[in-house]
Amino acid sequence: MATVPLVEKPPAPAVEPPTPNPRKSIRSYWRLYAAISPFYLLFLAFGLIPVGFSLYLSFHRWDGLGSMQYAGLSQYKYLLSDTDFWSSIGNTIIIWALATFPMIFLAMVTAVMLNSAVRFKKIYRFAFFLPNVTSVVAVAIIFGSVFSTNFGLVNALLQAVGLDQVAWLNTPWGIKVAIATLMTWQWTGYNAIIFLAGLQTIPGELYEAARVDGAGPVQTFFRITLPMMRPVLLFVLVISTVTGLQSFSEPQVLLQTTANESTFSGGPDHAGRTMVLYFFQQTFDNNDFGYGAAVAWGIFLVVVIFSIINWRLVQRRGED
Repeated sequence: MATVPLVEKPPAPAVEPPTPNPRKSIRSYWRLYAAISPFYLLFLAFGLIPVGFSLYLSFHRWDGLGSMQYAGLSQYKYLLSDTDFWSSIGNTIIIWALATFPMIFLAMVTAVMLNSAVRFKKIYRFAFFLPNVTSVVAVAIIFGSVFSTNFGLVNALLQAVGLDQVAWLNTPWGIKVAIATLMTWQWTGYNAIIFLAGLQTIPGELYEAARVDGAGPVQTFFRITLPMMRPVLLFVLVISTVTGLQSFSEPQVLLQTTANESTFSGGPDHAGRTMVLYFFQQTFDNNDFGYGAAVAWGIFLVVVIFSIINWRLVQRRGED
């Protein structure tokens, strides 16, 4: 019987996938795009367009009513030589340092205590978080009474221990200490809650192994807790830098103005005039919107530089 040779079938022609039509895909998902469009429209109207206009405005002179006059880089050249602007930077950095480092220390201690608490945890968290949601204006008014020269609680305590009164709101360093104390009180509870969330992510087996090896509480904190909390610490430090360098309501309300001073003067000798206060002073008191926009971009640059420095310092310690 003769065998029939097998004949191989020719390979099937490759079928190219259909080329997607971007217009058709957009039309098919238009309901989803319409659902998320309000956020982008609001961001465009109240975020991106104002930022772009402020950059455009920083190259012009404008009083808010008349026509704009192109000024080129003259606004920024004057900004670099403006002693009042550099003074406001110095005031802001000092207030930020006086507020941030004690605040982070107190927040970490508070978080460790809350993490070890057995009863009433929710009540403690609410109590410590309450200052952050309280009106800054109301808090500043209260702190103005606390640091009052003649009838303030702080001076009453100083006199009780035999010390002299301090004119907190009339001396340069007293003003800075008062503003920093207000900011510390306001943000300690908020950062403590963030630290507490980070502490609760640390595995308990690490602490049990440390106790077995004979490590004490101090060694456990510096060898386990602090290294594991480094990402959270970096987040808190960057957020505290951004908020601290943009302080406005605290000095503006705390330092009540007189009839001969601007609302944004920052108190006697301008000791409490932060960068944002100086921005408002140039923009709304002097009606110099072009230079105010240049000041705003200078503030942005300072905040970015300090945030990068803090981030690099924490990262370098983590690598070491």
